[in-house]
Amino acid sequence: MAIETLSFGTAGGETTAYVAAPDAPNGRAVILIQEWWGLNEHIKDIARRYAAEGFTAIAPDLYRGRLATNPQEAGEMMQALKIDDGIDTIKNAIDAAREKYGFEHFGISGYCMGGTYSLRAACLLEGISAAAPFYGDVPEEEVLKNLTAPTVFVSGTKDKWINAEKVGYLLEMTEKYELPVTSVSYEADHAFFNDTRPEVYDETAAQDAWAKVLALFNDKL
Repeated sequence: MAIETLSFGTAGGETTAYVAAPDAPNGRAVILIQEWWGLNEHIKDIARRYAAEGFTAIAPDLYRGRLATNPQEAGEMMQALKIDDGIDTIKNAIDAAREKYGFEHFGISGYCMGGTYSLRAACLLEGISAAAPFYGDVPEEEVLKNLTAPTVFVSGTKDKWINAEKVGYLLEMTEKYELPVTSVSYEADHAFFNDTRPEVYDETAAQDAWAKVLALFNDKL
């Protein structure tokens, strides 16, 4: 496994991405979007898990080097991040990875805030062939109707943020526009995939969701 830092520019300034690649890269790449905490060790660990499965994982730093230390700070940093800035950072990370590594298309996944951005990016950006947003917010209809990448949307029934109403809206839009969305829901809380948070982590749900996401990316990338 190889670990690199990919530097690139955005409209909002310079930033980097954490890149974890398998020993024998095979053209399959996943853009990995952080939670509201920032590009922390948990997200880097997930990137390395992807590399162990044969994918090059590129995790762009949407906060440009800043990390939250508590939920209040994380919330403030998430609110301060403009949607257009986040999407522009993801776009430029894709462009930089395409230029440096030669990838032609990408999967995208993310958690919490990263789930929101990964689904929106899949609706707006070229070159995304599959998406796996975890418990992220759902874009407005005018954005969501543009989704063409096969998508597995992962949520938890105990989640008070991304609740049944939001998942229901996604399913309504999926039917209305015949979107390529599969909704996967577990009896779990928000952030159930985060194994650094024992108060919400659900090992059974996390392992099953991971297997479904790997199956999606193995099939589409």
